[in-house]
Parts: sequence; C-alpha cells; structure tokens
Amino acid sequence: MPALQERLLLLKSKTGALQQQIANAIGVSLRTYQRFEHGEREPTASTIVALAEFYGVSTDYLLGVTDNPKPRD
Repeated sequence: MPALQERLLLLKSKTGALQQQIANAIGVSLRTYQRFEHGEREPTASTIVALAEFYGVSTDYLLGVTDNPKPRD
C-alpha cells in the first residue's frame, strides 16, 4: 500500500475523524476522499496541502518522504 493511503488511514484512525468530516474539511466529495484512501485516485497538490493542514502534519509525511509528521516551522 502506498504511503499516502497508509498515512490517511492511520491519521483517520488516530483522530477518530469520519470520512465525511475529512471530505468536507478539504473540499471534496465523500466518494473522492474514499478513492484517495483506496488508491483509486491521486489528490491534487492543493488537496494534499489541505489534508496536511487538517491533520496538522507535513505534506512530506503524508507522501512518505519522511516519517516525522511534524511540519517545519
């Protein structure tokens, strides 16, 4: 499973967020968000940024570039 899918599932589980809440927060439909989690669709750069902001993590963490979830200051 690619890093983005794994990280989305992990963060959703850790926060207890619902798919619909996440989709609303990042401005996509529920089905679109579900496709991100299942690897059926790749999010745009702006959507990745929105996901990182929603979870308070770095985009590098979401994409698997780093294992450090903290965004740089």
